[in-house]
Amino acid sequence: MPKTAFITGITGQDGSYLAELLLSKGYQVLGLVRRLSSPNMGRIAHIINRVPLIEGDLTDQSSLVAALQMAQPDEIYNLAAQSFARAYWEQPLLTAEVSGLGALRLFEAVRQTCKNAKVFQASTSEMFGKTDEFPQSEKTRFHPVSPYACAKVFAHHSAITYRESYGMFICCGILFNHESPRRGIEFVTRKITDGVAKISKGLAKELRLGNLEAQRDWGFAGDYVKAMWLMLQQDQPEEYVIATGEMHSVAEFADLAFKQVGLDWRDYTVVDERFERPVDVERMAGDATKARERLSWKPEVSFPQLVEMMVQADLALLSGRSPKASTPFQV
Repeated sequence: MPKTAFITGITGQDGSYLAELLLSKGYQVLGLVRRLSSPNMGRIAHIINRVPLIEGDLTDQSSLVAALQMAQPDEIYNLAAQSFARAYWEQPLLTAEVSGLGALRLFEAVRQTCKNAKVFQASTSEMFGKTDEFPQSEKTRFHPVSPYACAKVFAHHSAITYRESYGMFICCGILFNHESPRRGIEFVTRKITDGVAKISKGLAKELRLGNLEAQRDWGFAGDYVKAMWLMLQQDQPEEYVIATGEMHSVAEFADLAFKQVGLDWRDYTVVDERFERPVDVERMAGDATKARERLSWKPEVSFPQLVEMMVQADLALLSGRSPKASTPFQV
């Protein structure tokens, strides 16, 4: 019989790529979705007929229990979170409810309904925050500096607590920044590539950004969901940093993006302090040695390839064509 996987956040960037990956491996895939007046199914529209959706909410314990009783999954991937910076600063309590307590509710629902299922918890590099250690590994001390990061630290330690207290198989992937053409327009990378596409087509005159000097470890989301799956195929649950090990600034991302359309980024980019965060981490880079050695995982898409992929996809969208980069990737 095929394995059954249950994904929270299935309509998001990571959820859509993960669903594709699991379907390609013969899984039955089910997703948890909140009841909304206008559901956003765009990222999974091409596979919607193959992925049954169950209504539920990470803020509602009873709905999680009911969903898991219905799904009876072999593997569970908790990808749902409030991860957009402006939103988590403006709605810190909601962020804590979804990204922190939501994970705890899910672990408890798993314990009650399908304790033997393997669980993946999406942790984040944001948990490291203003750490003095560089690059960051599984042993780096957490120093969160945002409501989202604090909530994720709580979820991360809750996962380990349930694993050690109840013998549950829960892995935590400490994921560094990962992008794709399916990234939400509110995130800086997609904001850049969308802006580049519009400027090149004469639909915009400038691109307003916040801190251009912030440096991040950016990878491709399609590569990162492979690491999630690999973690749940191991004999023992552990924590893994998933990263490229490379660091690039927002300015460098913008430079590469504008070069895709033959323009100089400095002629069109405006620094706008409205987009700066109350506290910003200046540089982040991950040490994924453990993932390489234990999971045989490594990123396959380079930073320049990622930028090119995203710009070309946004150019295609503006031209009314189906973006090639948004089609299912090969596994």
